[in-house]
Amino acid sequence: MPDSKIRLQKFMAESGVASRRKSEELISQGKVRVNGKVAQIGDKIDPKHDKITVSGKRVAKQKKTVYLMLNKPRGFITTMNDERDRKCVAELVSDLNVRVYPVGRLDRESEGLLLLTNDGEFANALTHPSKHIPKTYRVTIRPSITKQQATDFRNGIEIDGRMTAPADLKTISEEENRTVVEVTLYEGRNRQIRKMFENFGIEVARLKRIKVGNLKLGMLKQGEYRELKEEEVNALLELAERV
Repeated sequence: MPDSKIRLQKFMAESGVASRRKSEELISQGKVRVNGKVAQIGDKIDPKHDKITVSGKRVAKQKKTVYLMLNKPRGFITTMNDERDRKCVAELVSDLNVRVYPVGRLDRESEGLLLLTNDGEFANALTHPSKHIPKTYRVTIRPSITKQQATDFRNGIEIDGRMTAPADLKTISEEENRTVVEVTLYEGRNRQIRKMFENFGIEVARLKRIKVGNLKLGMLKQGEYRELKEEEVNALLELAERV
């Protein structure tokens, strides 16, 4: 008979609990139980017969897959719950009748395009370290950036003891006290844009993600979300396969 068991973290991702990597963290923290017993990394389960709980709540596989684009405002953290009771993006999608989680993240003071889903395979395809999905940001900086600094930014600089991957940067507008630039990154390191500009003594006054791959934020209002069209989901998956 064929083996009907699958890895626990795969089941959790497909059930909309979290991405595979985050699911593995939950397992390592002892928050996941299989038939009442604390689960271990590497465990396999039978979705039809085993009872899975996360922090005491039963997990059931969701049938409907959901793909959302959210325009995240400043001041919200990219998580679905927070032990310190800070504002999190879960509040902005609380009217959904399915559980979703963020694909990647935007830091608390950043805003703009954030993807959410309950499809673990989709999330993994876009966030796996081997993938380099381009993400574009509109950044307001003070003071302006010099030509040499811009060249160094594009070629890569050392932050946190490691060189950044080549990036794109172009100036959109310049005024006396502020400059707006557009930055495209091909890797996703924690607070990367802020740290890169800080390396030059430049302050980031505003940071907004406006594009992931070819998917644009467009006119979506701040704090609102919309479902992705099937062709938009497919385009992101095809891009992930290419890169």
